[in-house]
Amino acid sequence: MCHPSADSAHVPIATTAPAPATPGGSDLSLAAVITEGWLHCVYQTFVDLDSGHVVAHEALLRGPARTRWASPLFLLDAARADGLLVDLEQASLRASVADASRLSDGRPITLFVNVEPTTLTERPEVVLEAIANRAPHVQVVVEITERALATDIAGVLAGAERLREAGCAIALDDVGVEPESLAFIPLLRPEVVKLDLRLLRSVNDVATQTVASAVRAYAEQSGAEVVAEGIETSDDLTRALVLGATLGQGWFWGRGERHFQTTVPQPERFRATPNGAILRATPYELLGRARRVRRAPKHLLLAQSHALELMAMQSQVPPLLLATFEHARFFTAATVARYVTMGRHLPFVGVFGIDMPRTPAPGVRGSALDPQDPLAAEWTVVVLGAHEAAALMARDLGDTGPDREREFEFVVTHDRGLVTAAAQSLVGRLARC
Repeated sequence: MCHPSADSAHVPIATTAPAPATPGGSDLSLAAVITEGWLHCVYQTFVDLDSGHVVAHEALLRGPARTRWASPLFLLDAARADGLLVDLEQASLRASVADASRLSDGRPITLFVNVEPTTLTERPEVVLEAIANRAPHVQVVVEITERALATDIAGVLAGAERLREAGCAIALDDVGVEPESLAFIPLLRPEVVKLDLRLLRSVNDVATQTVASAVRAYAEQSGAEVVAEGIETSDDLTRALVLGATLGQGWFWGRGERHFQTTVPQPERFRATPNGAILRATPYELLGRARRVRRAPKHLLLAQSHALELMAMQSQVPPLLLATFEHARFFTAATVARYVTMGRHLPFVGVFGIDMPRTPAPGVRGSALDPQDPLAAEWTVVVLGAHEAAALMARDLGDTGPDREREFEFVVTHDRGLVTAAAQSLVGRLARC
């Protein structure tokens, strides 16, 4: 959907499309605004901070002038209250995609559109239908807010994958609003990270630098673009560079217009990277033949498992923790006690096993496995966050002796790519449960 911001751009590359005429009267209903074509978008630039080139645009929602619907924030709040959010999003998505297809004169253009998390997770077809109608020269990047991640990470991950398969990269907006959500960034693996505009005003704060450090670490590892919003002055531009931004948005380059600025196309910077094969695997299946696999009894691997849990608890930026237990009976009273503590301190704790209840402990998300699922024969502990990446990946060898003496094939790894893939495979499975 068009984002309710006000920043933007100046120099057109095509004839400006006029905004809809203001309807008469002051009692125009929201349903009429949506269905009768009173909505439109203006477009804000993304500027490369090194070259100064415009490389993309973001769609910003606008309602009919001189009515109560002129404020995009009022539009969104009313749509939520009236149950019309999906209709509003559908109309604005169609409008912005049509503008980009028509006003860019056939030249390559990258368009950012905003989508509410509930639409992504519950009505993804609305987004897919809108982007399917884009012209071949239009590249679409879908923005979702950071605040959605902790609420429904499984649904967001599944929805994001559907968009990537349709050719859309993912941008994560408002990063830094909820610092605990930083743990989810490497799991979602957005192609673009947008720093919350308040960070630009608090560069000297330790908390801000902690967020910037986490984002910088992710961007260096993944190649993601980092956007600083709210740039209004040359001093702001310097602050954005200190925060590690590669792109900027703000009134420093103009305000929202009904046309697109001249663009230097760089579609490779916003290319989607699907993860479908990973989401269908188990952690142990992801190891591949290049990994050296060892064997050990369970009682020796328990210490390694506990060490990973301790690592998670001691992190400055708390990571998420995911673990598989084969069967719920191995989620013992002693284990429950540890996981209750972790559930209070970590942004997300998830456990998997045959007969595992949905809430096996306070603050812990459980997921029951089918006995035929290959994951039911694996013992995995994954710690993934802004700075930590570690995992124990083990497979039961089928011993029938005492539990503590049962042997497992195992690998312990700090390879961020492999740990990330393992976490994605587990959360992808969580989404299907």
